Amino acid sequence: MSWLEKLLPSKIQQTDPADRRSVPEGVWVKCPSCETVLYKNDLQENQNVCPKCNHHHRISARARLDAFLDPEGRYEIGQEVLPMDPLKFKDSRKYPERLKEALENTGETDALVVMGGSVHSINLVAACFEFDFMGGSMGSVVGERFVRGVHTAIEQKVPFVCFTATGGARMQEGLLSLMQMAKTNASLTRLAQKGLPYISILTDPTMGGVSAGFAFMGDMVIAEPKALIGFAGPRVIESTVRVTLPEGFQRAEFLMEKGAIDLICDRRDLRKTVANTLAMLTRQSADSVS
Repeated sequence: MSWLEKLLPSKIQQTDPADRRSVPEGVWVKCPSCETVLYKNDLQENQNVCPKCNHHHRISARARLDAFLDPEGRYEIGQEVLPMDPLKFKDSRKYPERLKEALENTGETDALVVMGGSVHSINLVAACFEFDFMGGSMGSVVGERFVRGVHTAIEQKVPFVCFTATGGARMQEGLLSLMQMAKTNASLTRLAQKGLPYISILTDPTMGGVSAGFAFMGDMVIAEPKALIGFAGPRVIESTVRVTLPEGFQRAEFLMEKGAIDLICDRRDLRKTVANTLAMLTRQSADSVS
């Protein structure tokens, strides 16, 4: 018996550490902005926006589309297109190994999910990046699914909406990845020729080849609050040009001030904002939008 046990009153019973109840992992989330500890279910019900400081947490592609689209009439486009390894690329690991790991972590076969559906009864096609799949990088599958989504929009004569969350081109596919910049922009040119709207919604982060391509091609470009948007990252720019960048550089508010985007919109208001915009652009009415 230790000296501490001798000092403890006899009525105080010690609990075996193995029997102590522990809080299950993943129940609480700490906001990286205000450091408030939040109940995960409450955060998810608020579309992963912190109720204390309105920080927009990153969200998966399917969770975003689930919150954005009407529940009825959804259908997926291009899910049968799967990645390959034509270059037999290998850095510290083989490309197929990275693809397999990304599939296990996200449940997705590549970094873009495309769905047809509606928002407040306005029919459209929506594409959304999955950032947790290899940093939302754009390879051949992302480009092909994007183009198939645009072609579906053209066939059905409906608008096209894209949510970006990406680090840029996928280096494991080399020039095949860079070709997607021209391929996706060409499809948007055909969409514009048919007089169909394209709305681009930039979320955190939107960088690299995607920001240099279709991210800023929208008839309306919307960004979520404080989203990081640019081509090269701030640290790369500072180390290259040897200057201190202004506060808030490459954030949505900075781009809004410089006229690079049209609107900053809270995630919880996106359905209403997009529906009202499309109703105006397509000269139709949207149900239950106030």
